[in-house]
Amino acid sequence: MGRSAFELAGIFRQHGESYRRTRKLPLQQLRVMRAVEVCRTSALGGHAEKCSQCDYKRISYNSCRNRHCPKCQNTQRAKWLEDRKAELLPVTYFHLVFTIPEELARIAFHNKEVVYGILFRTASETLLTIARDPKHLGAGIGFFGILHTWGQNLLHHPHVHFVVPGGGLSADYERWVPGKPRFLLPVRVLSELFRRLFLGALRDAFAQRKLQFFGEIAALKDRTAFAEYLEPLSKMKWVVYAKKPFGGSERVLEYLGRYTHRVALSNHRILDVSNGKVTFRWKDYRAKGSQKSRVMTLAADEFIRRFLIHTLPPGFQRIRYFGFLTNRFRREKLELCRSLLAAADTTANPPQSGPPRDAPPDQTFRRCPKCHTGVLIRIAILPAYLWPHPPPDPL
Repeated sequence: MGRSAFELAGIFRQHGESYRRTRKLPLQQLRVMRAVEVCRTSALGGHAEKCSQCDYKRISYNSCRNRHCPKCQNTQRAKWLEDRKAELLPVTYFHLVFTIPEELARIAFHNKEVVYGILFRTASETLLTIARDPKHLGAGIGFFGILHTWGQNLLHHPHVHFVVPGGGLSADYERWVPGKPRFLLPVRVLSELFRRLFLGALRDAFAQRKLQFFGEIAALKDRTAFAEYLEPLSKMKWVVYAKKPFGGSERVLEYLGRYTHRVALSNHRILDVSNGKVTFRWKDYRAKGSQKSRVMTLAADEFIRRFLIHTLPPGFQRIRYFGFLTNRFRREKLELCRSLLAAADTTANPPQSGPPRDAPPDQTFRRCPKCHTGVLIRIAILPAYLWPHPPPDPL
């Protein structure tokens, strides 16, 4: 996919100052805007390189490494995928999505850390509980989850995607219990347990005064009003969606390469920025066939507002691991799984390619894009600078 002519960073640089002037923004949102604005610019410093064979020179500026920055996620995605290669098992993988109702998304909007944490905890507990039940899989499973808080139109839509191997360990750890090739767990049963666990955890958070209520839901501070608000939700159907199975490990990596480190909107979806408005491409999943592809135009301020509502709380982990993939036991449990699957030498553990992960940057040689013969050699470090000091001479 070609590089977009428009970028989120350009929108922030062009309209960010006026947006900040007219609003009192949380510190975390201000940090996101600043990071995106200066990413890969002289403000963050960088280095100069020269070809060993010709006169080609180039300046490379440092990345902001902010997890909300569209330009920085490609590098993070590649590193994460390389780590996941060695963890894939030679089984079918399944993809499940847990979504909370719109009424609860309103509460989550003002209580992101608490409610997103409840979403992760109760959805994962639902999967582990139903999988252990002998009436279903009867095994201890392992999986990881990825939090997304947006829909394609950038509105607030919290949901968690789980990637689950098709099977698990027996209670005595002496055999691998395979799932059915095209079916893992019943979504109706998952939905009902998820609903009960989530509402119970939310009521506990309210009782412990961990929730705040503002704006249109300010009245929910009252205990009776809060209980009445949740009552209809305990009877409605909650969405737990099981997508088509991935297939083998290669399909998993292909999918995850596009998916795991997404931000609310990537640069390639931005079609135009002009006259104080932003036009971007989005998909309407409620539509059918080719009608899903849509174009939306928003005032720049509204576009920025929608993007920033997906800023995560500081330190919040949006990718988490559960069951036999939890960090503490992952290595030994995966070895046991492979042993039980009699698959120690399968393609689930392919040899790594490229330079060592811990190699210093100047040991990673890159061909000159001009002569294609020489290699680029670092000749200078460009220090970062802070306004109002002038940027360093880029040579």
